[in-house]
Amino acid sequence: MATTSSSPFAYHVFLNFRGKDTRKTFTGHLYTYLLNAGFQTFRDDDSIERGKCLHEELPKAIKQSRMWIVVLSENYASSRWCLRELVAILECNKERGAAVLPVFYRVQPSEVGKLEGNFKTEFETYENEVKAEGDHKRRTELAERVEEWKAALRQVAELTGLVYQANEPESEFIQKIVKVVGEKVKRIALNVCRHPIGLDRRAQDINSWLQDESNDVPIVAIWGIGGMGKTTIAKYLYNLNFERFEGSSFLARVRQVSEQTDGLVRLQRQLLSDILKGKKEKIHNVDQGIVRIKEALRCIKVLVVLDDVDEVDQLHAVLEMRDWLYPGSKIIITTTRKQLLMASEFHTVHEVIEMNNIESLELFSWYAFGQDHPNEGYMDYSERVVHYCDGLPLALQVLGSSLSVKSIDVWESAVQKLEAIPNGEILKKLQISYDSLKDDHDKNLFLDIACFFVGKDKDWTITVLDGCGSFTKDGIDNLINRCLLIVDRDNKLWMHHHLIQEMGREIVRQESTEEPGGRSRLWQQEAFDVLSGNTGTEKIRGLILNIQKWKKSTSIETTTTYDWKYFGDKSSKQCHSGFLSRLPMYSAVVEKFFSKPDQLELQTSAFSRMSNLKLLQLSDIRLIGGYHEFPKIRWLCYDRFPSTTIPPDFPLQNLDVLEMRCSSLKTFWIGTKPFISLKRLDLRGSHGLVSAISDFSLVPNLERLDIAYCTNLIEVNESIEDLRRLVLLDLEGCENLRKFPANIHQLKSLKELYLLGCSKLHDESPAYNTSARVKSWLAKRWRKNPEPFRFSFPSSLVTLNLEACNLTDSCLPKDFGGLGSLELLSTIYRTKE
Repeated sequence: MATTSSSPFAYHVFLNFRGKDTRKTFTGHLYTYLLNAGFQTFRDDDSIERGKCLHEELPKAIKQSRMWIVVLSENYASSRWCLRELVAILECNKERGAAVLPVFYRVQPSEVGKLEGNFKTEFETYENEVKAEGDHKRRTELAERVEEWKAALRQVAELTGLVYQANEPESEFIQKIVKVVGEKVKRIALNVCRHPIGLDRRAQDINSWLQDESNDVPIVAIWGIGGMGKTTIAKYLYNLNFERFEGSSFLARVRQVSEQTDGLVRLQRQLLSDILKGKKEKIHNVDQGIVRIKEALRCIKVLVVLDDVDEVDQLHAVLEMRDWLYPGSKIIITTTRKQLLMASEFHTVHEVIEMNNIESLELFSWYAFGQDHPNEGYMDYSERVVHYCDGLPLALQVLGSSLSVKSIDVWESAVQKLEAIPNGEILKKLQISYDSLKDDHDKNLFLDIACFFVGKDKDWTITVLDGCGSFTKDGIDNLINRCLLIVDRDNKLWMHHHLIQEMGREIVRQESTEEPGGRSRLWQQEAFDVLSGNTGTEKIRGLILNIQKWKKSTSIETTTTYDWKYFGDKSSKQCHSGFLSRLPMYSAVVEKFFSKPDQLELQTSAFSRMSNLKLLQLSDIRLIGGYHEFPKIRWLCYDRFPSTTIPPDFPLQNLDVLEMRCSSLKTFWIGTKPFISLKRLDLRGSHGLVSAISDFSLVPNLERLDIAYCTNLIEVNESIEDLRRLVLLDLEGCENLRKFPANIHQLKSLKELYLLGCSKLHDESPAYNTSARVKSWLAKRWRKNPEPFRFSFPSSLVTLNLEACNLTDSCLPKDFGGLGSLELLSTIYRTKE
């Protein structure tokens, strides 16, 4: 068993016995049983190293033992060593209490206490020696020592102990002793942590499973990001439960050990040694180890913990099949790889939850103040740090320790710095999952998402990044597998913890700490520095400069408010500005670059040296100059584009995704140049837009068209029938839309059509062919005044919502039976008085 005791004791048990009586018989057997039960036991003949002085080592061993077993046999009193040890043991016992276990082997307690039988004979010999001593001083010392021995025997005889019965099998008697030792000595096999705050709550479910003796679920995996406390929880559970099993083993740092020479073989050897109570097995290769482990696991009930498993072969090398396990055995693994769990068919996966606010503040306080609450005057700063850590135990421990015994002025500065620049020690530990990614594609994908796509739709992100040469779908699965990324129920991408995102951004910052132009990705302050200073390089892959968010982070007042329905959800708590807000924006900069209070002017030439730029997001920026040397970008998000038309030399030909929400556009494009790559076009909230595209054949591969809330849009060109790949058409809130193409039913791939609030559509509303593959139809508030027409809906319709359309029964189909795929139908009439 891997034992790392947190106490000062070197031994669980100290054996005090008469060697000639029981060394090779009773006490020898007892010693073996104690070792097999996992108790570190001191026995003088083999527990003291050669060359060490017995006279010096024995008292030290007595003090370093948690309890003592005194084996009182027939000739016990004939050994002065035994009697001296007994006195020393009883002295130690005064300080601790209830740590001495007398074992009366073939003698009765009364014989010992009253000095009868052989005990009487031996003490008569000692008393004769006292009388025969001629030196007065020595005679006095010897007499006092004999009386001390008598008192010790009387005292130990009065203690509760175990008496061997003549007809009792010796093995059963020894098992009773081992059981009592187990009750008196609560072994701590592994050092857990200084302050186990919240462990009982976070480990409660698994602890119940460990104490359940059923065989239904033999394996549980503890899964979560680095720093969440997986290993700590596993150690805590191991300490609580390992004594319930006949054998146990905690294999630490499996990932690191397996990467070393013969690492898997070493793990196999340790597992066998732990289970077989120290017995060494000769294993020369992994296959041989699997056979030996299989044999061992079939024979006894075991608890095995595999900590930080990273690869399937690491698991199989130790536990190839769960069918090997003896009934009642339990296996726990900890890992950051979710896919590993599915590949190995684990019965139960336990995702580690964050610490709650109360637990977080208490844990932080122990490390920062040495008590369970902050000192007076430090509560506000403590709560800010706890909020920043967001329930991550690693962060709470690191930051609490770093702020311990610091003055309030230092705390103020440190907290401000923390909110601007992430703690390097925390990020370094979190970076282990990033470093474990197998190839540069996955690493670059992680950095792209950390810098630009947190909170974005998964499918939209795949479209954008696939156009940049990434293998995005597979890569996202790998990031989820490594516990770096999650996809929520709304299909949005998020980091498991905001510090994971900060870790990714810090990796990018370290690419060039002094010159931002030498980094692969830029955002906000650094992006402005590079663009305004014209210091861009070919290393830049992505850039974001959102003036509204930047001003907010730099405390510059903004005079314009925007309706956020045009931009989707506001950023969540996981979207932190990080260290972007640390540099102030001076009034001279505002005067030089801002032509309007909320619009920044930059030269297009600032992008000319960014030849590898693929991802670009701008907002509230007016670009001055031509686009002939502009990089061939694949994603352009240009919110509040300031021009009424797109310049003829604007770089559209390589775009996969173009977003121009709340732009000043009146017409999107009037030229004849086709844009073969364009898959997504988003002009939502462009109030001045009258006509989206005059000829949709110029964008033959368009899959999603969002022109919602373009309140002056009058028509949708009938050439839209050319968009054979169009999946989504969003016209929600286009309140002046009057002309809607009658050939919409020819869009064979259309799945989502939104017409909410289109209240002025021409009276001749289109009939929808039942063969159209429209998956979602939302015609809420189609028209304010009902007209005498009848809808014809596609047979593949799943959702039909006609709320507040003022539709009469004559407008609805007589029979909905043809809509075999319909799952949701809503025709509730609602209107605003």
